[in-house]
Amino acid sequence: MARRRSDSAGATRELLDQLGDLTGRILDQIKLHQARVELAAALQRQVLAAELPGVPWLRAAGRYAPARVGLDIGGDWYDGFRLPDGSMGFAIGDVQGHDVEAAAHMGQVRTCLRAVATATSDPAEILRRTNDLLVEMACELFVTCSFLRFDPVTKELCDARAGHVPAVWATTGGHCEIVLDEGGLPLGIHAGERYPSAHRSLTGTGAFVLLTDGVVEGPAYPIDDGLKTVADLVGTCCGYDPEQLAAAVIKVADLTGHSDDAAVLVLRYGESTGDGLGDSVGG
Repeated sequence: MARRRSDSAGATRELLDQLGDLTGRILDQIKLHQARVELAAALQRQVLAAELPGVPWLRAAGRYAPARVGLDIGGDWYDGFRLPDGSMGFAIGDVQGHDVEAAAHMGQVRTCLRAVATATSDPAEILRRTNDLLVEMACELFVTCSFLRFDPVTKELCDARAGHVPAVWATTGGHCEIVLDEGGLPLGIHAGERYPSAHRSLTGTGAFVLLTDGVVEGPAYPIDDGLKTVADLVGTCCGYDPEQLAAAVIKVADLTGHSDDAAVLVLRYGESTGDGLGDSVGG
């Protein structure tokens, strides 16, 4: 009888030791995951907090809304910086997924774009070289992206698109369109991909608005309906302050019931024609 009790006590101690070891490993994994999330969130905050370039005639503004499910981070971003030739480069992109890996890859893509842009200011060439770099990195995540170059001397806007959501362009003169220029495949899929570019002369007053699919597409909200909603808004309010216009456009995501994160980048050019947007979207 004493031996049975001893065997039972020994088995219990062994089980408790195993549970303690397992608990310790689980806690270590939780701490590691928390550290990865905090690092990814810090990276995303740093990227989105970057100051956007501008000149008196063209001002830029961006907005970001996190995913409604899962972690409060994702792969959507926008960026703007001055190019070596004196022009200004702007980018918006969406990395597949909305988790730690997507946020980390977003930082890599942004760095690649900025690095390539030191050697060329042509949007199509910037996307081509960035794509080849990402293919060589063999990351499993693909990236949609639009890159634009604005020349403050000629007031020409050149843009190229890698599988990304179309932009919306409107002027106070009554022009409004969803920009359906030809584009190439998303970045990171196929080496040697070529990206067509389009050139526009910006005159008068208007806004060129870029966004990610989280703004215009939801579980029961088709992307065409979302783009039309944005186009109606921008067509009416394209002369307003870019910060207020960006804030109004990001509210469209509330209508779609989006589960993905969302980003908006507004390039507002010309003279200001209004003081505020009020409750133009979403009440």
